[in-house]
Amino acid sequence: MAIRLSQILRQSSLFFANKATSSSSVGVPKGYIVVYVGEFEKKRFVVPISFLSQPSFQELLRKAEEEFGYNYPMGGLTIPCREDIFIDLTSRLN
Repeated sequence: MAIRLSQILRQSSLFFANKATSSSSVGVPKGYIVVYVGEFEKKRFVVPISFLSQPSFQELLRKAEEEFGYNYPMGGLTIPCREDIFIDLTSRLN
């Protein structure tokens, strides 16, 4: 089951276009995307869109696709992993 980067970006941009004044899109710089991370309680992170093409980040996206499909309950890209794992992974991508 391949993650389609263009589908993720399209879904995200459609969501943010429809909710331009929502708290999930406020303060997000161009070239970045909001992701919600956590197994139970979700925390908001703003990450560069370039992360979406990284193999280690794509593995997280596959987990998100398996759990949520392309319907994200938090209103943005939601990744079901522990926050410490996400922080470790993104710090290595920076």
